[in-house]
Amino acid sequence: MAALIAQSNLKEMMKRIPEWESDGTSVERTFEFDDFNQAVDFVDAVAEIADEEEHHPDIDIRWNKVRLVLSTHSEGGLTELDFQVAEKIDTLEE
Repeated sequence: MAALIAQSNLKEMMKRIPEWESDGTSVERTFEFDDFNQAVDFVDAVAEIADEEEHHPDIDIRWNKVRLVLSTHSEGGLTELDFQVAEKIDTLEE
């Protein structure tokens, strides 16, 4: 089981994923692409990361925008795993 990130450590943890936002129980980011096909290709790449890590984000696709939300539901909030997966997802942009 993964330990929850203490709220007092959240600000420091967010520095690892500066493009993401947090409500304290999840992190989220919206990615924008040129078209729907690019958005779907991105989601496919995210799915590979999620399967490798056995940690799956909530995904919302709206034409050329993809919103991802990460939270460790079994723990009721954010864990190190959420940040690891977000960091890997961020590498897809490079």
